[in-house]
Amino acid sequence: TDAIALVEEIRKGEPLITSSCKEHVIHLVRRLQEKLGEKEDRKFYLFKVLRAHILPLTNVAFNKSGSRFITGSYDRTCKVWDTASGEELCTLEGHGNVVYAIAFNNPYGDKIATGSFDKTCKLWSTETGKCYHTFRGHSAEIVCLSFNLQSTMVATGSMDTTAKLWDIERGEEIVTLSGHSAEIIALSFNTTGDRIITGSFDHTVAVWDVGTGRMLHALIGHRGEISSAQFNWDCSLIVSGSMDKTCMLWNAMTGTHIATLTGHSDEILDVCFDYAGQRIATASADGSARVYSAGTKKCIAQLEGHGGEISKVCFNPKGNRILTASSDKTARLWDAATGHCLQILEGHTDEIFSCTFNYKGDIIITGSKDNTCRIWH
Repeated sequence: TDAIALVEEIRKGEPLITSSCKEHVIHLVRRLQEKLGEKEDRKFYLFKVLRAHILPLTNVAFNKSGSRFITGSYDRTCKVWDTASGEELCTLEGHGNVVYAIAFNNPYGDKIATGSFDKTCKLWSTETGKCYHTFRGHSAEIVCLSFNLQSTMVATGSMDTTAKLWDIERGEEIVTLSGHSAEIIALSFNTTGDRIITGSFDHTVAVWDVGTGRMLHALIGHRGEISSAQFNWDCSLIVSGSMDKTCMLWNAMTGTHIATLTGHSDEILDVCFDYAGQRIATASADGSARVYSAGTKKCIAQLEGHGGEISKVCFNPKGNRILTASSDKTARLWDAATGHCLQILEGHTDEIFSCTFNYKGDIIITGSKDNTCRIWH
């Protein structure tokens, strides 16, 4: 595409792009074109094995730049790591039970939230490891959490069937989201932060108004527990994966069902959009992953080769690669367009349940039941 013509086109519908910043936008578009044009046939190599915890890990997560990552564990702690050196920076101690859900407040990365089976969520300083707040109020285990992008609140989802929104500054509960009839195991804010979705074992996904705590839509149609749910980047669509072996696509504004993506022969354990919101990847207990087009709702590629269930799937930031984590003790890297397996990341001695890219897409972290985390460059 001609960058200058494209920016002229964008300017017609976007009053914020004045003539004074036109050159800058053209520069950005050209840089993006270069990035998308870069040839990518890199291989990842094992950089470091971290014997992170004395008990199994539960989760791993990067900050936005990928300079640091965190691990949660059954040993009741969360550890903060330096990605470049693989050194442990600090241990966040204080929970009375398993630290299950963990997150940075990306894009900032100066705070960490930990959700525990002790029914509390704690907010920590990334730099000092100091605990700012302990959020109490759930009557059962916290199993998922998420910051809004504005980093003003954190949401927690619990086995007590509720989700709660907490004020990061004041350290207080803002509102309780009540309406599900079973555990909440997935939650996700939209980009603007005015909506949040919760996925539950009651077979539904609920869309909530963040300001009032009111349920706006119940997405009803799945015939099994929800395993995963998220918005696409422009928040126009919601995707949900379920134990009923299907993935469903919903209109985020109206809550109406758009399509059911079928093909898997066993439970869907994870779903995700690419960053552009054009493609959906699904991971299943049948040992395969699939890529669907959000536009045509057709299956574009089938990723086959794992010898056990796939519990996690994610796109790299560019959207041309997919990473999967499996109980067969390997993670695999795939071409998102063709479904070809490009690389098998081997070495873990037990199932891998967590895998993630850094923001640039040139570092991968895998977390396994073998109590180790591996950094791949």
